[in-house]
Amino acid sequence: MRSIHVQDIIATVKRLCIEANYHLPQDICSSLRNAQQLEEAASSKQVLSDVLQNAAIAAEQEAALCQDTGMVVVFLDLGQSVQIVGGLMSDAVNEGVRQAYQEQPFRYSVVEDPLFRTNTGDNTPAILHVQLVAGDRCRIMVAPKGFGSENMSRVYMLNPAQGWEGVQEKVLATIREAGPNPCPPLVVGIGLGGTMEKAALLAKRALFRPLGEPNPDERYAAFEQSLLQSINASGIGPAGIGGRTTALAVHIDTYPTHIAGLPLAINLQCHACRHQAAIL
Repeated sequence: MRSIHVQDIIATVKRLCIEANYHLPQDICSSLRNAQQLEEAASSKQVLSDVLQNAAIAAEQEAALCQDTGMVVVFLDLGQSVQIVGGLMSDAVNEGVRQAYQEQPFRYSVVEDPLFRTNTGDNTPAILHVQLVAGDRCRIMVAPKGFGSENMSRVYMLNPAQGWEGVQEKVLATIREAGPNPCPPLVVGIGLGGTMEKAALLAKRALFRPLGEPNPDERYAAFEQSLLQSINASGIGPAGIGGRTTALAVHIDTYPTHIAGLPLAINLQCHACRHQAAIL
């Protein structure tokens, strides 16, 4: 049994929150540069140029990539041979978020109740998902999730007979309805299977996959490419002003489900696909 002290979790979550808000991952930047080369209209090229310039300035000056510094989502893969000592893991995660957001010029975006909306004043609590895995390590993945894109995400409970055609129809309808609101170009996370909440969890976690890394199942890898082409054929384009690049990638994750259902979740992520990870 290996022990991890909560102080290490606090420090790691704090660091990852700061890094995620200041530094756009390189796979996202590379994809944006590639998209810029593909665009024909000067206005679309300029939008992508501005996005890349914004990312460069944020990294150089340690300024937030976006004014919406998000509600922090944490995926924590905990090895079964790990013992957390010194306090509660959930408290440690929230303390790491609290310290990051209070010490940096990040906006507090969390209210303590969905209807009686008093700001918590420190951007906590985080959304914490814990998964037990084999081994004696703890993998922490952090994503500040802005709500311009989150608000345009959807969950559908399809009839199994609707099949892939039904999935495709709902995804494309979601993209068309979203239009410019989620700040395209997007990363599209899709969860298929499980139950209502499992599908949503799959879709959110799919956003952490390295950009464009295909699903290991060749059938779903082909679906990802087909959807990406259809989404980009919509013409919504960067910032919704038209163009070839409405999405940078589509990532599908799946899970076994009930014979009577086909749960589908679509989690949209803006071009500022902020996430960082570390292993303790």
